[in-house]
Amino acid sequence: MLAVTALIVFAFDYLTKTLAIEHLSSQPKQIIGEFLQLRLTYNSGAAFSLATSGTIFLSTFAIIVCAVIFFYGRKVASNRWAFALGLALGGIFGNLSDRIFRDPGRLQGEVVDWIELPNWPIFNIADMAVVGAAILISILSFKNVAFDKPQEKK
Repeated sequence: MLAVTALIVFAFDYLTKTLAIEHLSSQPKQIIGEFLQLRLTYNSGAAFSLATSGTIFLSTFAIIVCAVIFFYGRKVASNRWAFALGLALGGIFGNLSDRIFRDPGRLQGEVVDWIELPNWPIFNIADMAVVGAAILISILSFKNVAFDKPQEKK
């Protein structure tokens, strides 16, 4: 479940970013009035365009989080946890691939953003997956949903 979710999120993010680059510009395209618009932007920072000069730090942090998910993901027994971690991993890979392969490259590439809501920074599918994962992980933690199978008593 974790790997399948991550792959689906990554593929959908990649596809939508490719379409955004091909069909959108910096001028907004209204979908639902001014409530939902599509606008192509490139973000060198994190959410809300924070840390625009810290892309190597952001990329390194993303790689570390991926390593942690890979390590603990092998132990997950809950489908809900697997789904949450898959959302996070797919979203991280989506934006990290931009950092690696888009100009200027070398973990400093700009992330393609294209979904715009009023009074909110422009974002993408990977961003939605990471935020969704954070919310779901918080809920699972709050509800004490078991992450792995309980150890048998000896």
